[in-house]
Amino acid sequence: MKAIQEVLRLHAAGLSQRQIARACGLSKGAVGKYLQRAMEAQVVWPLPEGMEVLALQRLLQPARLPVDTGFVTPNFAMIHMEMRRKGMTLQLLWEEYVAGHEGQKVYRYTRFCTLYRAWNDRLKRSMRQNHVAGEKLFIDYAGPTVPIIYPGTGEIRQAQIFVAVLGASSYTYCEATWSQNLGDFLGAHVRALRYLGGVPVLLVPDNLKAAVTKASRYEPEINRSYQDLATHYGAVVLPTRPYKPKDKAKVEVGVQVVERWILARLRHFQFFSLLELNREIRRLLEDLNQRPFKRLPGSRKSTFEALDRPALQPLPVQDYVFAVWKSAKVSIDYHVAYQGHFYSVPYRLAGERVDLRVSARTVEIFHQQQRVASHLRETDQGRYTTLTEHMPKAHQRHSAWTPGRLLNWALSIGLATRDVVRWQLESKPHPEQGYRSCLGLLSLSRRYGKARLDAACFRALKVGSPTTRSVQSILEKGLDQIRESSPQTSPLPEHDNIRGPRYYH
Repeated sequence: MKAIQEVLRLHAAGLSQRQIARACGLSKGAVGKYLQRAMEAQVVWPLPEGMEVLALQRLLQPARLPVDTGFVTPNFAMIHMEMRRKGMTLQLLWEEYVAGHEGQKVYRYTRFCTLYRAWNDRLKRSMRQNHVAGEKLFIDYAGPTVPIIYPGTGEIRQAQIFVAVLGASSYTYCEATWSQNLGDFLGAHVRALRYLGGVPVLLVPDNLKAAVTKASRYEPEINRSYQDLATHYGAVVLPTRPYKPKDKAKVEVGVQVVERWILARLRHFQFFSLLELNREIRRLLEDLNQRPFKRLPGSRKSTFEALDRPALQPLPVQDYVFAVWKSAKVSIDYHVAYQGHFYSVPYRLAGERVDLRVSARTVEIFHQQQRVASHLRETDQGRYTTLTEHMPKAHQRHSAWTPGRLLNWALSIGLATRDVVRWQLESKPHPEQGYRSCLGLLSLSRRYGKARLDAACFRALKVGSPTTRSVQSILEKGLDQIRESSPQTSPLPEHDNIRGPRYYH
């Protein structure tokens, strides 16, 4: 309209059509057309007072009336929806159009394609993207947050809004989480896929830290836990390019819709828990998905049921269980540490680098992509969880012994032997440190017999040296076989050298 106004102004100033065309950057024919229409509408410069731009446009650029050509007009909205199906072509849709109007005047294939593309070009940019049914789930967080008030303290915490949108149907899921960290991010994925009832081929997130550990236009580095989730569901993570919002235009529009139709309606509400907020979001979400489209038939819900739901992959039997990955080095005692607790691995891996996959209940250990150990997760710091099969054969034999078993074996030999074993266990800071000495002591019974060993232990206790070395020395020297005579007292003999009690009077 600015060009038409400028044409009228310059014409009133006395310029020729050629000069006006050169000044306005128009063709001479266009200038003549505008002046002809202005003359027919009796519009002159300056414009009548109060005439608006739209009124001038209606006078000089009247809308073209559709011309009835006798051809059957294809249902381009339905064709646009069908083109989202995997493997669909315009050739097949044209054949169905011809077959459905047999005996009537129909367009040939070339004209059919030209008319559809012209119709498609009049849609919004975001609507022109052709997304295959069941292929992509776009994921992002909304900018606005929702305050949640703690009832006890009045403290306010902001909840983040997770949004996921399917490409073909624009079917939308959203929920509130406490943060955008890895645990909340993956947990929202699990609930979103459960809401959809299936799994898309591609997960298309933004480059937030929970999804991408190293952003790159060509080779982004996916967070290992996120990759773990995708593997569990049989999907592929395909992040958008950094600083390219057009790559995720679908979810950008979805976030905008969520902000307008859900978050804007919640602005007058007060929430005191995350559960309460999500309950209200779910109610408004159902209304959003059932709201009719403006330029296409149906709604997000009906389009999802017709296109996306049949194309989604089935959900696995069990939901993904959140787990984090850590790298660790196996110590010389074939254990790895996680939060102060030690877990065993096969002893052959001592000194090797391994990966730990830690969930709320288990600790799995991987070496070169192969799982080599799995333990229940423990919280006691400084303690060990050891599987017998991870130990060398010598250590396995040693681990079969306990203080109770050693004392019972010693008692089967004799009371003195039991007392020596008890002293050796109790004299060490940890009973395990006395196992080797006890096993060495008890093995002497095979060489010297139980009776001699118990007698040697009795003699070692009597002299105050109940060690394995002392007992072995007593046995080697045969001191356990010497019978000690008891001391005997006899009266002194009578002789002249003995002074009696009267001597000192």
